[in-house]
Amino acid sequence: MAELVIKLPDIGEGVAEAELVEWQVKVGDVVREDDTLAAVMTDKATVEIPAPRDGVVAWLAGEVGDKLAVGAPLVKLTVPDEATESASMEQPAVSEPQPEAASPAPREEADPGPQPQLSQETAGEEAAAALRPSRPAAGSALPRPEGERPLASPAVRLRAREAGIDLRQVRGSGPAGRITHEDLDAFTRGGVAAGPPQRRHEVEEIRIIGLRRRIAERMRLAKDRIPHITYVEEIDVTALEDLRGKLNAKGSGRVRLTLLPFLVRALVKAVEEQPLVNALYDDEAGILRRYGAVHAGIATQTPGGLMVPVVRHAEALGLRDCAEELARVTAAARDGTAKHEELTGSTITITSLGALGGIVSTPIINHPEVAIVGVNKIAVRPHWDGRAFVPRKMLNLSSSFDHRVIDGWNAATFVQRLKSLLETPAMLFLEA
Repeated sequence: MAELVIKLPDIGEGVAEAELVEWQVKVGDVVREDDTLAAVMTDKATVEIPAPRDGVVAWLAGEVGDKLAVGAPLVKLTVPDEATESASMEQPAVSEPQPEAASPAPREEADPGPQPQLSQETAGEEAAAALRPSRPAAGSALPRPEGERPLASPAVRLRAREAGIDLRQVRGSGPAGRITHEDLDAFTRGGVAAGPPQRRHEVEEIRIIGLRRRIAERMRLAKDRIPHITYVEEIDVTALEDLRGKLNAKGSGRVRLTLLPFLVRALVKAVEEQPLVNALYDDEAGILRRYGAVHAGIATQTPGGLMVPVVRHAEALGLRDCAEELARVTAAARDGTAKHEELTGSTITITSLGALGGIVSTPIINHPEVAIVGVNKIAVRPHWDGRAFVPRKMLNLSSSFDHRVIDGWNAATFVQRLKSLLETPAMLFLEA
């Protein structure tokens, strides 16, 4: 047997280190070529590291959450020498069914008597098979040893948690005993009927790692260093919604228009009068960098957490082009294909939860920007038109500003400009 050292590869983006976000094997596991060993994160991209060949895991570099330099040892595998590889690691050749291949009968306690001698080749095959993780019947509820952490994907863990299933009671049929959705299905079908509600005392410790840790660090940085002022104004978007509906009816074959491209266009016009809000503040150097280009960040919820893909040079995009670019970068963020430059460089950010947007929010500024515009949900409300209450489609804009460089008057003036543009959407398309 020989030892093979697998190093953390250079996975691009010009980074020198990566964070371990998931181990999919443990020491003693038998792995096959191309089996996933670990998942690592660089900046905001997660990459799986495969095994280059068959072997047995002999050593792991660290724990989830640790950071490793590119080129550092990641995993050590014990691999067979060429002379013994076929006997110790390869599957036995397929032959005619033998009686021994049937499911073994329950083992008796009594002495089974003399056993036939095994050939050296057969003994090698059985030794290799003993190293491989067993694949028990899906759903068999055998407790795991104390302290052993079940292997499962985040989606499986979430489903089990919502169903009240203790993963330690579920045997996995995946590689290295990994629990799959099929294992949960089988466990549920074979489970015991639920009794009366029981008091629960378990406490699950979740280590904050990967993208979630980066989000936490940025949120703390923003709240620790930026004195926020939040300004809320209600907007009558009845006319805008009517226009949006008509444009969508005529724009078959192109991406459907949402509220966001209209808001991006309004931002472009509003910052012409209040350029201070389209800026980055280097508080250590004491320099405010005011930008002519509007690079609009769009806060986007993804399976891994909040990301901010960027619509670059929004000032040069028409309404339809802006909608298509916005759809493209947000989709790339959600499916994990966004490039580094598509997730950085914003000068002002929009955040919206759509129908979940509530009435008012207090958005946190995307440091080192100085302004963020929060969009709350659209709702039909009674609105006084000077003579009577009439139903109108209304939404609130909840916008936060860095009070070190943006005074309350500038913030209010900026939001009121957005209000006038959105309430009279024809102004969005006027050049002067």
